Amino acid sequence: MSQNKNASGASMRINIERNVLRSNQEKASQQLSDEILATQVARGESAALEALYERHASIVLGIALKVIGDQSLAEDVLQETFWRVWRGASAFQPQRGSFTSWLFRIARNLAIDAYRRRNVRPQTTFGADDTESILDKTPDPDANVAEQTQALLKNQQVQKALTSLPQVQRQVIEMAYFYGMTRREIAEATGEALGTIHTRARLGLQKLREELEREEFEG
Repeated sequence: MSQNKNASGASMRINIERNVLRSNQEKASQQLSDEILATQVARGESAALEALYERHASIVLGIALKVIGDQSLAEDVLQETFWRVWRGASAFQPQRGSFTSWLFRIARNLAIDAYRRRNVRPQTTFGADDTESILDKTPDPDANVAEQTQALLKNQQVQKALTSLPQVQRQVIEMAYFYGMTRREIAEATGEALGTIHTRARLGLQKLREELEREEFEG
């Protein structure tokens, strides 16, 4: 009886220690950048994939919904996107752009493929030569910044400059310019207030312009 009780107590302590260790690992993962987590995923660390999923799943789902317009198919694209990340994280190259840009590109391509399989013409997506401001259809006091930035997006320096932005600002810029999402759609995809998205877009555009101007001056 005493031996069973001791064994039960030891088992409980082991489970508690495992839970504490897992909790600490999850907290540590939340503090790491996307790029470091992607490197860990490439090494087969599932906790890193879970952290990336927790961080970006809602946005990936929003991108898929915008292209497909079907919740069930969009959820399939979400799962397939992160399966591709798990299987192909070693193909991610930080020097060619941010992790979110790579992730969103995978999601968008999968969504378009799913949409085409339904024999329905895909929605028009953002093109590099578009001249219309994507961020909003309404007058914007920062429209001049958006127009300047959009013109500069053709420059390869932009990818480098984007990495200098805080993650939340970079996501807004990438979702707007590279994936054709309006600010309202970004708010719905991320679960953030529309005013928050407006602020992140404005601050991100300003910092992006300043970074590009600094690089041009130094270059």
